[in-house]
Amino acid sequence: MSRKMLIDGDVGSISDEDYDFDLFVIGAGSGGVRASRFSAQYGAKVGICELPFHPVSSETVGGVGGTCVIRGCVPKKILVYGASFGPEIQDAKEYGWQVNENLDFDWKKLLHKKTEEIVRLNGVYKRLLSNAGVKLFEGEGRIVGPNEVEVIQLDGTKLSYTAKHILISTGSRAHRPDIPGQELGITSDEALSLDELPKRVVILGGGYIAVEFASIWRGMGSTVNLCFRKELPLRGFDDEMRALVARNLEGRGVILHPQTNLTKLVKTESGIKVTTDHGEELMADVVLFATGRVPNTKRLNLQAVGVEVDKTGAIKVDEYSRTNVPSIWAIGDVTNRINLTPVALMEGTMFAKTVFGNEPSKPDHSNVPCAVFCIPPLSVVGLSEEQAIQQGTGDILVFTSTFKPMKNTISGRQEKTLMKLIVSAENDKVIGASMCGPDAPEIMQGIAIAIKCGATKAQFDSTVGIHPSAAEEFVTMRSVTRRITASGKR
Repeated sequence: MSRKMLIDGDVGSISDEDYDFDLFVIGAGSGGVRASRFSAQYGAKVGICELPFHPVSSETVGGVGGTCVIRGCVPKKILVYGASFGPEIQDAKEYGWQVNENLDFDWKKLLHKKTEEIVRLNGVYKRLLSNAGVKLFEGEGRIVGPNEVEVIQLDGTKLSYTAKHILISTGSRAHRPDIPGQELGITSDEALSLDELPKRVVILGGGYIAVEFASIWRGMGSTVNLCFRKELPLRGFDDEMRALVARNLEGRGVILHPQTNLTKLVKTESGIKVTTDHGEELMADVVLFATGRVPNTKRLNLQAVGVEVDKTGAIKVDEYSRTNVPSIWAIGDVTNRINLTPVALMEGTMFAKTVFGNEPSKPDHSNVPCAVFCIPPLSVVGLSEEQAIQQGTGDILVFTSTFKPMKNTISGRQEKTLMKLIVSAENDKVIGASMCGPDAPEIMQGIAIAIKCGATKAQFDSTVGIHPSAAEEFVTMRSVTRRITASGKR
């Protein structure tokens, strides 16, 4: 039952005993679950709300576990695994395996297995909350006061709760471009639950979601056209890596359309007719919009208490994830800092330490590693060559290694691995690393630890490699590929 709140946002307006909760969290994604669990472990009374999860519906935006577990990282990675087996089986022929030329792929079976895993993980996350003593409310949360949250259940019932602190962790949602016929396209949410595997796909976008789904569908045998606005996909990543990803996509049969946008979608008897800004017409069974994501803030009623947002709708926070309203905090994609699940987990941990652990802690957003699960994958940590130049880090030394993975020497697959280290010429510290090739994310996690610890190139060089492995190349790159001055001169 709600109690009347003062509208000045003073956290101390009511005695602590009079609040329903010490903390109420809106959004039970990775960050929200982490923050609520850890806060409860510090002794806080915690409530959290999230819309219920319906595994057979791609429309539902809810589910404990959030985007990563329900409609993001986990199901996507399962599909990547599924798409990888076909080419791997073909490669196995050169290793002596007798392979049936007609490989059959059962999309519905994989979809069923994927859904089973999501349902299992959804249950795991619910049990984590329950075991921590966190009270879960199924419904949509909105702010009605600096210390009050309203939870709207599916049947329209409205429940109101007070809390000393409110944490917003509602994540982000896929963006749809405003073009004629855009209702005929889908986003990554629906792409993970299609009833049938599409034979023809057009993807709009050049980010990680676009190239990952291009790899997934192509690996499963679909014809894939990938349209993106820049000359290369994956804007913001190292240019050499971007070029290699583009070559790999083309090598596996993805049709690339650089510097291309879509202008119109029309439904026809033979499929969706897609028109580009070059006048080209492409036919598709599915058109995927992978044109970015936007923070989930529109339905939070933030204006009721004056929580500040930026022009994208992202909630503005300070170094401790606190908004301009002292009792309200925000973490994860809804703040649009670094939109990665492990970052949301870190921010949730630091929030709990700060607010309930009596240990003020700022999340550290430096040297955060990440991966793009195209096939083969790309993974990076620290600065790219271009970023090092732009940020004025002084003279830099660039070390690179390009080679055919040992596995490919027998299989005959014409793909090469590229590794790269960016080193400060002033202090010999490794300030960036990147890799495109098999097992890149698994290798980069260890490299990230070294860079986080401030490792120097000399320390990399003194480390004995594991032979034979691709990873050993990171400790055997002795010759400088190029030196770039602080002015950018090569």
